[in-house]
Amino acid sequence: MGCSGGFVSPTSGTTIVAFGDSLTQGYGLAAGEDYASQLSAKIGKEIINAGVSGDTTSEALQRLQSDVLSRDPRLVIVLLGGNDALQKVNPDTTFANIENIVDQILATGSGVILVGVRGGIHNGEYKRRFKEIAKSRNVPYVEDALKGIFGKRALMYDSVHPNKQGYAIFVERLAPVVEKLLN
Repeated sequence: MGCSGGFVSPTSGTTIVAFGDSLTQGYGLAAGEDYASQLSAKIGKEIINAGVSGDTTSEALQRLQSDVLSRDPRLVIVLLGGNDALQKVNPDTTFANIENIVDQILATGSGVILVGVRGGIHNGEYKRRFKEIAKSRNVPYVEDALKGIFGKRALMYDSVHPNKQGYAIFVERLAPVVEKLLN
C-alpha cells in the first residue's frame, strides 16, 4: 500500500463513495445540495451518496457490502456516529463498528477518510477515539468538519443538519483531503 501525505493511498477501485447517515444524505435539502454533490462538483469526479438518514453504526455496518463495497470504491468518506450518540449507544459498540467498517474498506485496497463532527455530539471521548482509529489505520481524520456551522441559523437547515451554504463550507475543508488522497 502506498502513502499520500503519510496516509494509506488507494491501490484499487474506481468510485468515490460518501458513506454515512443524514449528514451525508443531505437531510432536508434539494437534490445537488448535499455535501457529496457539492464535493463532486468541486473536484470534478462523481461521488456516490450512500447516506441513509437515521443510520447508526450498526445499521451502516449491515449495509456496507451492498451500498459501498459492491460499488468498487477507490475512496470512501465515512461520516458516522451521530445517531449512536443521540440514541445513547455504548461508545464501545459504536467504535467497534467504525473500526470494522474502516478495516473492511481498507482490506479492498480502497482509501478511507474519517470525518468527525461535534456540535455537542462528538466531544471528548468520541474525538479521542476517532483520532485513535485514524492514527492506528493511517487514514486521514477531518476533525470537527462542521465547526462554525452548527448553531449558525444562516448555515443550518434545522438544529442538526447544515443547509446548502453550510455544506459549502464543509466541502472547502474536505476537498483538499480528498484531492490529496486521490493524487
